[in-house]
This record gives sequence, C-alpha cells and structure tokens, in this order.
Amino acid sequence: MQLTFQPFELQLKHPFTIAKFSRTSTPLMLLQLTYEGYTGYGEASMVPYMGESLQSAAEFLSKVDTMQFKYPFDFAGIIHYLDSIATGNPAIKAAIDIALHDLEGKIKQQPCWQLMGSDPAKMPVTSFTVGIDKPEILINKLVDAKDCKVIKVKLGRDSDKELIKIIRSVTDTPLYVDANQGWTDLQQSLDMAYWLQEQGVLLIEQPMLKTDVDGNAWLTEHSPIPIIGDEAVQRLPDVERAKGVYHGINVKLMKSAGMYEAHQMILKANELGLKVLIGCMSETSCATLAAAALAPQCDWADLDGPLLTSNNPFKMPEFKDGKWVLNNNSGLEIEFK
Repeated sequence: MQLTFQPFELQLKHPFTIAKFSRTSTPLMLLQLTYEGYTGYGEASMVPYMGESLQSAAEFLSKVDTMQFKYPFDFAGIIHYLDSIATGNPAIKAAIDIALHDLEGKIKQQPCWQLMGSDPAKMPVTSFTVGIDKPEILINKLVDAKDCKVIKVKLGRDSDKELIKIIRSVTDTPLYVDANQGWTDLQQSLDMAYWLQEQGVLLIEQPMLKTDVDGNAWLTEHSPIPIIGDEAVQRLPDVERAKGVYHGINVKLMKSAGMYEAHQMILKANELGLKVLIGCMSETSCATLAAAALAPQCDWADLDGPLLTSNNPFKMPEFKDGKWVLNNNSGLEIEFK
C-alpha cells in the first residue's frame, strides 16, 4: 500500500472568530492511500487550538508503516496501532482512517454510508456557522446561509445578546449557539439559556470551561434547552464521562481520530441516552462526506465546511433542502474539480 500526502491551506470566505480565537485559513494535510489500483482520500484539518500542525502531521506520517493496513481492514486494530505511535494527533489519524474507509468502499463497490449502516433518508439538516463579527459583516454572512435551515452562532463574549438580536433582525431561522467555553457565571448562563430559548435557539454547545464539570452539570440540569459537550468530548472514553454533565455530545472526526471511533462514540452515546451532534472543523468535501456518512445516525448536524471555504479542491457535494445528499457511488463519492 502506498501512502502519499501534501499540505494545503484552506481559505475561509470570511474571517472566523470564536470566543478566544480568530483566523482566515486552516492548514490541512490531504492524504492518499493506494492499494491494488484503488485510491482512498483522507484529510486532516488542523485548527490551531487543537495543537496539531503540518510539521507534526508530517512527523507522524513518517513513522507510519503501511504494512499494518492489510485488507480486509481491521479498523479497531488500526486505530490501536496509530495510537501506539504517538498520543494525541487525532486529525492526522483521522486522515488515515478516512482514506481507508474510502478505499474499503471502492474495493467493495459500496458507498461509505452503507458500510457504516446509515440510512440516507434520515439525514439531518446541517447548520451554517457564523462567527463573532461586526453587525454589517454578520448580516453579509447570513446571505451565504440562505439555503440552510439552521444557523449556528458563535458566542462567548459580552456581545452575545447583541449578536442574536442582529440575526433576529433579518431572519427567524432556528439557531444553534456555541459559546466555546466562554461563559463563566452560572446564574448568568442559566438566564442566557432561557433568553436564548425565547429567541428560537435549539441547543447550546460547550457553554463553560471543559474542566468545569460541576458548572456544566448544573447548567445541564437546569437549562430549558439541550447543553452539548464539545471540547470536553474528544474521543471514546470521554463519552462515558459526559453522562450527567451534558444532554449530548459533539462528535467530530478530527477529534475522534476518524470515522471508526466516531461511529463507536455515536453507538456509546445512544447506549447512555445522550443526544449526538455531528460537527466539523474547517474542512473540504472529503472530510465533510466522511462525517455525512454517519450523520443519519445523529440527532443534529453541523457539517458546513465546504459552505464556508473558498478554495475547496473537490467538487461540492449535492446539497438540497438544507441537507447533504448521499448517493450510491463507491466510497466517499468525492471528485476533484
């Protein structure tokens, strides 16, 4: 099996600002695995706050022995092998896992959603994310969201209510909000949750610091709308710890080290009675379609990567009625432009 990779700088249509960070692009590592005439494609999106970089990804890949990836693929064994090389590094591990799933689908001549046991008819709508910004820019961003049925708003600063009011001045589209650990006061957070419910907000992601287990648990107990753990829920062992602290979890392939473990996290969440939001980083069509293959098994989706970027190297997947459309092509169904 041959492994090749190349760096890629994914450009955002607008500066992306959350509670504590702002950026205009995201470094990616695009990866290919070739086996007996088939090629699988993978992607690592390395947003700065996750701690990975093009250098760390290249260093990790230099240690990977592709002889470990024997067909038929043992995905549990493969992720164990990758974890044995180095702790952390979930995004570059995800790139390998995604490429192997794409490869398996092509070998079996089945779409990845079928390999994962998903039903395309159950695909949830995906939200369109708008970062923190000036009023005129925020309204301009909403123009790009015209085909989406849900808008996700980044909060976590003193201007939270102002941002929501600006959005409500131009649209009554349902909202998700993500505080990215930006809230600190319990009573103010609860008051905000009730106010957000009145504004048509359907869920709140990671309101308080991921280390503030008691604070998040208290807010979850009293909140009128679901509280979702994001930064607090990275990989499979974190799902068990989320029960009683959050109403649900945000699963992202770049956190979970790929499709295999993301699926295990979804199954574990279902077992524990936790809701599931499947989300993304800044991603191309490749990682988006990998997550979309699992999305029908989730309660909500936030897979807007290709909608927020300007130089996606792959063709845009079909998007209809606010949802990604899964077809019957083999593997991930991605095509280069």
